[in-house]
Amino acid sequence: MRERARSVEDKAQRSEDLLSAAEELALELGGVRFVTIAAVTERAGLHRTGVRRYYASKEELLLELAERGWGQWRDLVMAVLEDQHGLGPEQVALVVAETIASLSVFCDLLSHTAMSLEGDVDIERARRYKTNATAAHHEIARALTQASSMSGDQIDGLITVALTVAAGLWQVAHPTPSLAKLYKQVPNWGHAALDFRPRLRQLLRATAVGLVAIQA
Repeated sequence: MRERARSVEDKAQRSEDLLSAAEELALELGGVRFVTIAAVTERAGLHRTGVRRYYASKEELLLELAERGWGQWRDLVMAVLEDQHGLGPEQVALVVAETIASLSVFCDLLSHTAMSLEGDVDIERARRYKTNATAAHHEIARALTQASSMSGDQIDGLITVALTVAAGLWQVAHPTPSLAKLYKQVPNWGHAALDFRPRLRQLLRATAVGLVAIQA
C-alpha cells in the first residue's frame, strides 16, 4: 500500500512538473501557441515518450493548465477579498482586472480553450474541465458578491465581460514575432498592440459602473 501511495504521489509530481514546464515555456516564448511537447518534456526532465503516461496530447496538457489557471484565479480573488465588505463597482472591477491580468498564461489559454482545446480532448476530459472551471467560476462570483454592493447578476455580467475581454486583449497585446516586426515597419498599425493591463482595467471599470447604473 505504501509503494502504491508513493507511486500516486510520484505521478502527481511528474504531472505538476510538466504543467510548470509548459507554463514557464509559454511565458518565455510569448504564448502557449509556441509550446511543444518536446520542449515541455525536456524542461521537466522526462523522456519524450514519457509524457504519454500523464497527458494523451499537447491539447490535454494545455487544458489541464487552463484548469489549474481557474483555481489560481479563484485563490487570488479569495486572498484579495479576505475581510473586505461593501466594495463599490469600481473597486470590484479593479479586483477582477488585477487578479486575472496577473495570470498571463491563463489569459492566453482562455482563447485557445474556447476555440480548440475543449473540443480536441475526449469527452470525459472535457467534462472534468467544465466541472472544475464552473465550480471555480461560481466560487469567484460568490466571493465577489459577498464582498461588494453589487448584485449576483451584476457580478456574473462583469465576470463574463472580464473573461471575454481578457482573452481577446491578451492576444492583441501579444502579437506574433512576424506581426511585431510588421508593426515596427508600419507604426500606425501598431495601435492594435494594446497595453493589456491598463486597457483591461479601464474596460472592466466602465462595465461594472454601467451594469450598476442600468439596473439601478
